[in-house]
Amino acid sequence: MSLLTIILTVIATFFAMEFVAWSAHKYIMHGWGWGWHRDHHEPHDKMFEKNDLYGVVGAAMSISMFAVGSPMIMGASAWEPGTWIGLGIFFYGIVYTLIHDGLVHQRYFRWVPKRGYAKRLVQSHKLHHATIGKEGGVSFGFVIARDPAVLKQELKAQRAAGIAVVRDALN
Repeated sequence: MSLLTIILTVIATFFAMEFVAWSAHKYIMHGWGWGWHRDHHEPHDKMFEKNDLYGVVGAAMSISMFAVGSPMIMGASAWEPGTWIGLGIFFYGIVYTLIHDGLVHQRYFRWVPKRGYAKRLVQSHKLHHATIGKEGGVSFGFVIARDPAVLKQELKAQRAAGIAVVRDALN
């Protein structure tokens, strides 16, 4: 593969992972995988959550792609793009950890952004946590943050339709 193709593959994978993460969050974590995700939506003082197991799943995806692309593991049947897809997944995992666990939930550092896209990311994800339970909700992505005013309107509409139970702070 050319250097340009490698770079484009890593970048395309990184951006595709936002869609994968959005889909997994909406349909798995807030669906049949709620058992692992529930404690992330409930107050606690534990260092780790069951929800952190989803990070292990992401790491396994990245490692699997590295393995598929490795001639040392796969021999002649190695698929080189697998290495670069694995790298894109790895980079997304780093950004996810810094934004979601670090910036939004302040598990690793304390900083509350006052303006800009970082503030929008925090507001969007806090609105995701405005619902009680797995039903309804907004902002299932992690790196792309929609306008918080629009998300508030969507939550109000979900509450009015009986789709979501919204915490009192948003009322």
